[in-house]
Amino acid sequence: MNYFLIYFRPTGRMQSRPYVIYAFLMQIAFLCSLNTVCAQTAEDYLNQPFLERLNNDSSYMRLKKKVVHEFVNAQPGRWGEFIKGVSEDLKTTEKLIAFTFDACGGEKGTGFDKELIEFLRQEKVPATLFVTGKWIDGHFTDFLNLTRDPLFEIENHGLNHKPCSIDGESEYGIHGTANAAEAFDEIEANARKIEAITGHRPRFYRSATAFIDEACARLAHELDIQAISFQVLSGDAIPHTPESVIEENVLRNISPGAIVIMHLNHPEWNTCEAMRKIIPRLRQQGYRFVNLNAFELIGKNGRK
Repeated sequence: MNYFLIYFRPTGRMQSRPYVIYAFLMQIAFLCSLNTVCAQTAEDYLNQPFLERLNNDSSYMRLKKKVVHEFVNAQPGRWGEFIKGVSEDLKTTEKLIAFTFDACGGEKGTGFDKELIEFLRQEKVPATLFVTGKWIDGHFTDFLNLTRDPLFEIENHGLNHKPCSIDGESEYGIHGTANAAEAFDEIEANARKIEAITGHRPRFYRSATAFIDEACARLAHELDIQAISFQVLSGDAIPHTPESVIEENVLRNISPGAIVIMHLNHPEWNTCEAMRKIIPRLRQQGYRFVNLNAFELIGKNGRK
C-alpha cells in the first residue's frame, strides 16, 4: 500500500497550511473503507451464499436442468483416476513437464504453502493450480494474489472437494457427489465462482482425490470442461512423506509430456523441500516446465 498525505487548503487564516493530522485521519478512513470492501467481497463469494445466488439464476438453472435430465438415468461406468474421458499427459514428444498443485480446502486441507509458491516464483517455474471453493473461502486474499501472477494458471478442483460421482462413490474416506445434480454443482458452480473472481473461466477440472466416474467425465465435457488426472504421482499427499521419497517418485517416473500432481495446501509437509531438489535435477536432464493451457492433452495410451 502506498501512503500519501492529503493537503487541505481552507480559506482565511488557515489558508496554505498543510494539515497533516487531518490527512492522517482521512487516510485511516480510506484504508478502513478498503478493508471493508475487501471483506464484503470475500463474503460475497463464500460457497454457500454463492451457490444460493446461482440457484436463483435462471441461466444456471436452465443449464443444470438440461444436464441433470441428460444424466439422471446414466450408468456411472468405471470409477478411478485413469478412465475414459480423463486426460493425463501433454501431447508432446518434447521434454516438457506440467507441474500441477491441488489446493483442497476443508477441515484437513486449509493451509497455504507460501514457501513453495515463493520458490516457484524465484525459479520462474510455471504451475497449474487446481483450487476448490473451500480453499478460496479460507484464503481469499492469497487466491487473488495468485490469480494476478502470470506464472500460475488457475483451474477447478471442485466447489466442496468431493470426488465426482453420479451415484455417491467415496474414496479415501471422502464421500463423493450423490447424483448428477450434485456433480453439476461441484464442477460448474466452482467454475463460475473462479470466473466471477478472476474474469477467466477454468478449462480443466480435477476431481477431489482425482477419482471420477465415466459419466461425470462426460458431464464435465458437456460443460466444455476437460477432466484431468495425472501421469506422475509425487506422493506428497501422504502426510510427512520424506522429501527424498517425493523426489524419487517424480524423477523415477518422469517422461516428456508428464503431468505431475502435488499439493500447495499443506505447508507442514515436504513438497517445497522436495521441489528444491527436483527442479535443478530435471533442468540438468533438459526438461522445461509449462502450464496445461497451451497444449492438447491426452489420456492413457494416447487416448484423447
